[in-house]
Amino acid sequence: MDTSSPSVFVNAELLRVHIGKKVRAVVHVIQSDGEITTGKSTDEHQLIVKGLPHVSLMSYVEVIGIAESDQSIRAETWTNFGNTFDTQSYNQVCQLANGEFKGLFL
Repeated sequence: MDTSSPSVFVNAELLRVHIGKKVRAVVHVIQSDGEITTGKSTDEHQLIVKGLPHVSLMSYVEVIGIAESDQSIRAETWTNFGNTFDTQSYNQVCQLANGEFKGLFL
């Protein structure tokens, strides 16, 4: 496993803490034109993902990339997570990965 460039689990609330760093977030796609995707983070805030290939509307995708601002990510890779996703559990993982158990996550 390559650990040379780890990404932090974030939702929109935590994104602002990691601007300029590599992050991973799950986004529910609302609109996509192939270059810019608008979606909701797992904590129900709007995020803009730039550079993401065309994705299906209303699907969940995991985006790994650089946090450009408190509302946008420049995507490097993405993974389709399908049409259903447990956002509440993901938000709990984000809190753990950025809090007391930070050392357990890359």
